[in-house]
Amino acid sequence: MRALIPLALTPVMLASAALPARAQCPEPDRRALEQLDHTWSEATQRGDRAALEGIIAEDYQGVGVAGTTGRAETIAAAVRTAEQNRANPQNVPVTTYDYYMIACTGTTGTVTHRNTTTTTVDGGERVSYSRSVHVMEKRGGQWRVISNAGHALDDASQLYYLEREWNDAIRNKDVAWVERNYARDATDISARTAALLTKAQSVAETRQDRSTYEVVETTEMAARVDGNTAIVTGIFHTKGQDGASKPFDRRSRYTDVWIKRDGRWQVWASQGTLIP
Repeated sequence: MRALIPLALTPVMLASAALPARAQCPEPDRRALEQLDHTWSEATQRGDRAALEGIIAEDYQGVGVAGTTGRAETIAAAVRTAEQNRANPQNVPVTTYDYYMIACTGTTGTVTHRNTTTTTVDGGERVSYSRSVHVMEKRGGQWRVISNAGHALDDASQLYYLEREWNDAIRNKDVAWVERNYARDATDISARTAALLTKAQSVAETRQDRSTYEVVETTEMAARVDGNTAIVTGIFHTKGQDGASKPFDRRSRYTDVWIKRDGRWQVWASQGTLIP
């Protein structure tokens, strides 16, 4: 429990850090940059050549494992992939985008986000994660994409994002998240009561939670990965009111154990020790 605290600056973060602080990015531009990212993704999925030509700048450069690609070949590849997907719709990957970090000046911006891609393999669901960074410039009063890079997330980075998802699930009482991401034999030890909870009991507690949260965050996070098992430690902080409107402000030092099954990380055990 849970939030994204990276251990070191990634190239993506360094690219964002090169811009002035996020507070200097006007809110209308922040909204416009995120909307441009969504519009670009949708146009790419459709293979909409006209829309892509309006979004991607003439001097665009994409950076990938195979090298750099220009505007024309990037658009052509998007059109070709969309045509292939329409011809074979049952195996089309589904990608969602979240955890945006946006920094900008009045004329330049970077947009960084996680990509979660779900595919069907031999009748089973497979999930893969990556992170993208886009560089935009405002030209003629319109934001255009001038560069793009991305990379697959290693296991430790995946776990940081999953811990952040877990924070969101606690804040939002997201029962579906617990049902999906707890392993079938997961155990959860409460920092407040020391009760040992099964997956079913953790699902029930989430469903019955009547607390309201002002703060759900993690600090001092560290991850260790060994094969299909990982341990994440940190300090978990929650603040708010319980179901009886009684205020609380709690910190606990926790250990989360994750196991990789069916190609994805799942919560296997969690234990917290309340900090006085």
